[in-house]
Amino acid sequence: MQQTEQTPGRTNAAAFNPKSQRYALLSAMFLMSMAAVGPGFITQTANFTVKLGAAFAFAIIVSIIIDFVVQANVWRIVTVTQMRAPAIANAAIPGSGYLLAVLVIIGGLFFNIGNIGGAGLGFNAMIDLDPKIGGAIGALVAIGIFLSRRAGVAMDRVVYVAAFVKLALILYAAIVSGPPVAEAFHQTFLADTIDFATITTIVGGTVGGYITYAGAHRLLDKGTVGVENIGAVNRAALSGIAITGVLRYILFLAILGVVASGVVIDLSGKAANPAGQAFHAAAGDIGFRLFGAVFLASALTSIIGAAYTSVSFLTAFKPEMTERQRNLSTVAFICVSLVSYILITTPPAAMLVFVGGLNGLVLPIGLSMLLFAAWKRPDLMRGYHYPRWLLILGALTCCLTWYMAYKSVGPIFALLGL
Repeated sequence: MQQTEQTPGRTNAAAFNPKSQRYALLSAMFLMSMAAVGPGFITQTANFTVKLGAAFAFAIIVSIIIDFVVQANVWRIVTVTQMRAPAIANAAIPGSGYLLAVLVIIGGLFFNIGNIGGAGLGFNAMIDLDPKIGGAIGALVAIGIFLSRRAGVAMDRVVYVAAFVKLALILYAAIVSGPPVAEAFHQTFLADTIDFATITTIVGGTVGGYITYAGAHRLLDKGTVGVENIGAVNRAALSGIAITGVLRYILFLAILGVVASGVVIDLSGKAANPAGQAFHAAAGDIGFRLFGAVFLASALTSIIGAAYTSVSFLTAFKPEMTERQRNLSTVAFICVSLVSYILITTPPAAMLVFVGGLNGLVLPIGLSMLLFAAWKRPDLMRGYHYPRWLLILGALTCCLTWYMAYKSVGPIFALLGL
């Protein structure tokens, strides 16, 4: 996982080795998609499906569209410039990369506190283990991965396995709960209720903060960059977004089936675990244990993704970090997250919803910086003619996310009072 900030004219081995390129693209695709459907998204989906019912489908589809535009732009810009996001921002607007790095690292830290809490909730649902102990175990597993001699390979394999476990279990829950599919489809495009705070929070939980850059930075570390790789990178980005979109919608349907059946899911109280309640209502005790497995798989991949990507932003302050330095920094990041989780009294479910909103506020800042680089700095684009249609879509999405952030900042910080 060594930093590979490419220099002009450098040949990328991945471009000429199909097997290496395929592995790099899969690594980036799964890291991005699993980070986008982590414990935060699962908890947010349960909360907002209870509050909005089938109308929450509109927020899901909006998040998928925004996800497509954001990732298509970010992956392409990082691939062409062969630079990390903070370096691109600094080159386009001097000093802005440091601001972006600080925001992403802080957001990633809060998200990782919630992710460790998610691991605790997962263990608690699976084997009735105390959430604090379960969270510590999840964090220690992630630390062990980054301390291993082949940290990159270990990380990729854990993410792959967790992805298939998560998909299978969520699909099972959706079938068992028997959701009103026709109503959900209708509300997807003609929603009865549109809530900007909800959309901003769900967007932040799936493509905001560190999640925006997880896949792109993984590609950079694998050396799959340069204009010659754009076609393959685009296909990987689209595949990753398709995976996240399917997972999001199936999860929503699973919880909607429970809500539509008349089961009351309690959102009050510090011990509230709405997603766990939904799985329990759908499939009884077995469903609750399955929820624990889903949550644990989601939490572990998100702990890895949040720590790995957040630490990649430290290169804004120390560009020449070695692989060992980055791995040790990642371990330290997880340790700080774990200690914070143990000390903070905010319930994990509330924290997971709040950090999604927080990252939704960070999203338009980073996206604006990268789009400005693509528009105004052709030297950074290395002579590549950036597609005008993609730039326009990016600008429109940027305006939309800025507006949503403006409308939602108050309600999002109020989420800490859940």
